[in-house]
Amino acid sequence: HGAARMNSMLLILIPLAGAALAAVWPDKRTRPLLLPAIGAAHFALCLWLMAAPPAVDPAAWLAFDPLARAILPGVSLLFLVCAGYGVSYLRLKTQDNRVFVPALLLVLGLLSAGHQARHLGILWIATEAVTLACVPIIHFTGTPRAFEATWKYLLVGGTGIALSLLGSICLGYASLHGGGSGDITFTALLAHGPSLTRTWVLIAWILLLVGYGTKMGLAPMHTWKPDTYGESPGIVGALLAGGVTSVAFTAILRVKSVVNAAGAGAIADQTLLALGLFSTLIAALFLLRTRDFKRMLAYSSIEHMGILCIASSFGGAGVWAALFHVWSNCLTKGALFLSAGNLQRAAGSASMDDARGMSKVLPRTSMLFVTGMFAITACPPFGPFFSELLIIRTGLAAGQWWPIGLFLACLLLAFFGLSNIVFAIVDGRPRLRKPDPAHLRESAGLVLPPLVLLAASLWLGLFTPAILKDAWSAAVLQLFPTP
Repeated sequence: HGAARMNSMLLILIPLAGAALAAVWPDKRTRPLLLPAIGAAHFALCLWLMAAPPAVDPAAWLAFDPLARAILPGVSLLFLVCAGYGVSYLRLKTQDNRVFVPALLLVLGLLSAGHQARHLGILWIATEAVTLACVPIIHFTGTPRAFEATWKYLLVGGTGIALSLLGSICLGYASLHGGGSGDITFTALLAHGPSLTRTWVLIAWILLLVGYGTKMGLAPMHTWKPDTYGESPGIVGALLAGGVTSVAFTAILRVKSVVNAAGAGAIADQTLLALGLFSTLIAALFLLRTRDFKRMLAYSSIEHMGILCIASSFGGAGVWAALFHVWSNCLTKGALFLSAGNLQRAAGSASMDDARGMSKVLPRTSMLFVTGMFAITACPPFGPFFSELLIIRTGLAAGQWWPIGLFLACLLLAFFGLSNIVFAIVDGRPRLRKPDPAHLRESAGLVLPPLVLLAASLWLGLFTPAILKDAWSAAVLQLFPTP
């Protein structure tokens, strides 16, 4: 157990040590190289632990348990590719990166802590810390709209995190009220599940679902997302959509397993299904009318967070499909955000009224953006097609005919909205507002990372590796232990 605990701590300590090193690094030009160096070390350790899962001490507050194994390596892969992109991106920026680079590494370390948290209090602390660590990277561009988006992110996210704290307290009280010790490790809560006071468990579930749902960006708690994703750099949007939202989803899954153990699983499934369908519907409707392609990606993220909730309401098989979708969405959305960042810099705007004819300005990036659009709308043979198909099959097998029908209608509307704005951007005659020649060059460092992520999404769909399937199955067994 000692070696396993040390390895799980290294996943947190390596990025934190890298952040401290970056903060005192004297050279602005070479500081960004720490991003891929630390990212590679983190991903290598994740792969090693994934291939040889460590024994988990049931009493451990932090551990690379099956649920962490099922999601954290995907987040680590996304960070590594984004780190490579970040080196080329920061060369184009005149701003000092002394805060930006350490903050990115700090986010990686805190995400590692959040995914491995097996204690309700540690989970809350890690999620709150991630929220604060994201602040300096969201307003990195320094524009007034970026500062406004940062304040909205803080206010709405702070409200959500306050509700999740209150929910955590209620779940602890459910243990005390039911004759338990008030131990809020997930191991203890699952063990005492039948004795937990049902009323307090349901109150805790609603508060935690709304609290962590705010961090995921579920409707109607999504109001921070369009501004934040629209105004932050593409690399930040990729990490928010693929990493920060995934740790909130992990939190909801862990809490849901406790609610299941307390005998209120049916109510949890119904609330998840309702919130998921509402999120996909709201996102699809906004996608039909938005004219900003960065905001388009924000609404697409809201849609896919809804899809994760819908899948998770279909029992163990649905959670397996949701974990599959976490990976496919993470990789594909990352490619879209990075290519969108290239397009925005070249056009000087993210509005389809200003960005036209981008296929003539940035042909490679435009091709990646169009391919990413088809991938995220579940066109074969990319990862989202197979994960969403599995979700649909699981829902039909569970007898959820009308929710699946509404889900398919929302997917169709989202496709219309996404394709309309993407093709409006890449087609036509270019309208560039005093372009910077440096932003019109498609260097390998700016084009290869989204290409790698799209290739990984394609590989995930066509050749889903057995090691990933085993990790998802082990996570489902952890969340739904057989009696």
